[in-house]
Amino acid sequence: MDRLYALDHAPIDFHFRQNANDFVVKEIPLYEFSGEGEHLVLYIRKKNLSTFEMVGAIARYLGIKQKEIGYAGLKDKHALTYQYISVPKKYEEQMERFEHPNIKILESTYHNNKIRMGHLRGNRFFIRVKKVSPTAAVKISEVLGTIKEMGMPNFFGYQRFGNDGNNHIRGEQIAKGEKKERNPKLRRLLISAYQSHLFNLWLSKRIEISKLVAGFKVHELEPLLNLPRSELEKLKKQRHIFKLLSGDIMQHYPYGRLFEFDGNEEEAKRFLERDVAPTGLLCGKRAKLAGEFAREIEKSFDEAIAADGQRRYAWVFPEDIEGRYVEEEAWFEFNFTLPKGSYATVFLEEIAKKEIKNDE
Repeated sequence: MDRLYALDHAPIDFHFRQNANDFVVKEIPLYEFSGEGEHLVLYIRKKNLSTFEMVGAIARYLGIKQKEIGYAGLKDKHALTYQYISVPKKYEEQMERFEHPNIKILESTYHNNKIRMGHLRGNRFFIRVKKVSPTAAVKISEVLGTIKEMGMPNFFGYQRFGNDGNNHIRGEQIAKGEKKERNPKLRRLLISAYQSHLFNLWLSKRIEISKLVAGFKVHELEPLLNLPRSELEKLKKQRHIFKLLSGDIMQHYPYGRLFEFDGNEEEAKRFLERDVAPTGLLCGKRAKLAGEFAREIEKSFDEAIAADGQRRYAWVFPEDIEGRYVEEEAWFEFNFTLPKGSYATVFLEEIAKKEIKNDE
């Protein structure tokens, strides 16, 4: 199944090439650093390097293993990115002499603990797209208004699936025991790509259902969706473009506990008000499963694999969205903030209604 786009506008034409001039990412830390402790926290600007390459360069310079360096998230290679890392405080003097053409240390402080993966609130993005006509610019601005109001689907971006886009195929073979991978880090990466692939397929299916609900009357939906009339009537009352099914696993937004949606109209309004959001399944052991009608859809994308599972927000709400049209250059420039784990390229693809990786 091809990925479905949630919004209903016509495709918008523009050109995007991910590079350090047109794609900037700034990490937003999860908490304030204490200013004291045994870990030196460095605010790093890097250019045209992956996080792994940046960490590797610093580890080689210090003569330590890469695992001694802490970081909260992986940042794009073909971009100008800002992120925090931590190293043991004893290397502070040595780091003051560190030089690299694509790495700049901007600030430093201290903290009690090593920075761990996932210890970030989100990322702030600047993106410039080109070859934008005045008509397209008007359409983009209209779509931004819709995203501000409704949010967007939280698909995994193409980056999740490797340079050739097929990591999930290898991951499926490993997850099902058909092939082996000795490198534990690579094994986790490939299986994660397979889990992400199934999540994307499930999310496309749920968007398809939502579009059907919006486009047809209750009596027309009964043979299409195989849901009881009472459930269809609840779906038709929902004002959000992503329709919640009884049994969906919801989560307080932007973080909080999981709970099961019982079809209550008031709970559906909380989604519209951004208090809660639906989650999708990353299949595996110990993951909380949906119930009722939501489970009937979910189980088609659930595989018994030898890996831990979890829930992931199916829908997110970008914050502080800004858009500017530079008519003399035919550019459109975006600023926006996404929660951790969400992809700026998915934001762009929802606007363009096409894959953008072909532009790279």
